[in-house]
Amino acid sequence: MKLITWNVQWFCGLDDRVDVERVVDHARAMADFDVLCLQEVAIDYPGLTGDAGFDQVAKLRGLLPGYEVLFGAAVQEQGRHGRRQQFGNLIATRLPVAQAQSYPLPYPADGGVRTMPRICTTATVISALGPIRIMTSHLEFYSKAQRMAQAQALLDIHRQACGHATHPPLDDESGGPFQNKLHTTRAILCGDFNFETTDPEYALIQSANAPTGATQLMDAWPLLHGTQQPHDPTFRLFDSRYGPVPICCDFVFVSADLQQNLRSLAVDGMTQASDHQPVLLALAG
Repeated sequence: MKLITWNVQWFCGLDDRVDVERVVDHARAMADFDVLCLQEVAIDYPGLTGDAGFDQVAKLRGLLPGYEVLFGAAVQEQGRHGRRQQFGNLIATRLPVAQAQSYPLPYPADGGVRTMPRICTTATVISALGPIRIMTSHLEFYSKAQRMAQAQALLDIHRQACGHATHPPLDDESGGPFQNKLHTTRAILCGDFNFETTDPEYALIQSANAPTGATQLMDAWPLLHGTQQPHDPTFRLFDSRYGPVPICCDFVFVSADLQQNLRSLAVDGMTQASDHQPVLLALAG
């Protein structure tokens, strides 16, 4: 199974051109992906796209025939031009989707700090390795308090899902919404976390003191590249507006029960189709 995660900055490249097709073409050139996780996808935000605004989710659906496209809006608001605007994360997959949810993340007040709501978009897919829960998110950039609360929430969402897998609900085949769900402890959590490996949020997500039945989330990079090789940078390689030094803040965490299936993890350090670099994960049985 091949997965790409990419903060696409509403598909705006460093040339200031908004081009959804360019991003999809580049992702396809990287790999014949089964799952594509994108952060910062916009619907009808003319202030971002520099024109009348358009539905980037609908555009993606047209560009990805054969893929189910699941969008989770972190922000839904009435725009200045009277249209309903949305901004959030997206999972596109050609694997069968057993279920999907979006979870709003904590948004505690942090006065005087520039912030916006955040969300975790999830989909449980049926892969050759069995069911895997894909989770993608984009945490707060400016507020450390919000980002810490959001990191804790991601861990809680994973532990909650593991709890359902190890302690399933009452069996129900009535055909209604209470009917049996496919739960799994195997998970991939990816996205733009806006923290670095030295930050406490990074350690928090990988906390090992989980409730019985929950599998630990682990950064896939040191599992594959060793602890002595620093993460390849994913942000500020070509654009120093947010800081002079390139950093890694786009990660792929996998549950411990997927560790044996890891095959490769690579950062594309060449493309300038966004201000972040895409990350490619490969799993196999």
